Amino acid sequence: MSKLKLHWRILIAIVLAAVFGTITGTEAAIFGVSFFSIYDFLGTLFLNALRMIIVPLIMATIITGIASLSSGNDLGRMGFKTITYYAASSTIAILVGLAFVNFFSPGVIDGLPVGERLNLTLDSADVDSAVASVEGRGGGDIVQIFIRMVPPNIVAAAANGEMLGLIFFSLVFGYFMSRIPAGPAETMLSFWKGVSETMMKITMWIMQFAPYGVFGLVAKTVAATGFEAFLPMLWFFVTALLALLTHMFIVMPLLLKFVGGVSPLAHIRAMAPAMLTAFSTASSSATLPITMECLQEKSGVSERTTSFVLPLGATVNMDGTALYECVAAMFLAQAYGLDLSYTTQFTIVLIALLTSIGVAGIPAASLVAITVILTAIGLPVEAIGLLLVTDRMLDMVRTSVNIFSDSCGAVLIAKSEKETGILV
Repeated sequence: MSKLKLHWRILIAIVLAAVFGTITGTEAAIFGVSFFSIYDFLGTLFLNALRMIIVPLIMATIITGIASLSSGNDLGRMGFKTITYYAASSTIAILVGLAFVNFFSPGVIDGLPVGERLNLTLDSADVDSAVASVEGRGGGDIVQIFIRMVPPNIVAAAANGEMLGLIFFSLVFGYFMSRIPAGPAETMLSFWKGVSETMMKITMWIMQFAPYGVFGLVAKTVAATGFEAFLPMLWFFVTALLALLTHMFIVMPLLLKFVGGVSPLAHIRAMAPAMLTAFSTASSSATLPITMECLQEKSGVSERTTSFVLPLGATVNMDGTALYECVAAMFLAQAYGLDLSYTTQFTIVLIALLTSIGVAGIPAASLVAITVILTAIGLPVEAIGLLLVTDRMLDMVRTSVNIFSDSCGAVLIAKSEKETGILV
């Protein structure tokens, strides 16, 4: 089993969980311990591990990304164009996801929230808290969002799960870290890079236990509800997939055509090897060399532009990830029966945009970001384990969206820089 790739082990775990959950139900026991409690233990342990890494992972990745960007000599005209494109494309992607999840409402079937089918049964106090956090809000509450971005105590904010303030602090810290004298700045950057790389290693290590966590979470759900949970998850999968494909094959080609004057079909053909690599590896970082080669050799973008735009994009531009985070958070909110106001949906859009900056280019890292969003809007995070049922396939698709968006940005910026030889 250890020689199999992670996604195959997760798939096997899902199948075994369906079998064991069906056989044991909620009453069967071994040596006086119910199988249901064993499933709950495995799932809870895995979710706790994900929660454990949130603060250091988000802080380190955002600080190093912003500091590296701010300290470069190229943070001038091209840097401004790059940041503007990444912010705009990610925002558009999130809005596409928001439109699809509101239109299809995968968390509601036959007019009823699917929470019971998914076995989303936390303490009533937790659910009441989630309801209270999203009900009765108006446009004036947008001001409170920005107030929460500046916490009076950053340590308390981190301890209490106030991630919006932590993200803002990390952005400011990373920017001004590059403004201190070179010696201390290099020391600080080296430290945070070390923390970032360490947290990535820990994340990947935790993900090695994902099959056991998935087994526990899925088996617990099947044991309690049977197979009723799979229809909502299928509907969620279709909604997220359609939103991702719409952004990649409709929105981005329209930008290429009408903003850059570039043939979308020609660019898609040029980027096909990189997109297939991203789909198979689910890692934008691992795909980076192939993306650069496709852009330079087939799309005609200069090395100067690709070497600046793409490495930055692999860190801070995650269109597919941001879109998926939004759809997943909205789906779980619908499943709990929460009627989210436009203010709360704005909060989701803002946090999805900010957390997508700090999500490492490694498989399943977006699960951490989704946890941040759920915590910020007052939703329980236990349901995040259910997303693992469909996460691998969607991870592969959204990674392809990520690198395709990066490549489109490189082409548009190269065109704005009057580069010649770019495909038309």
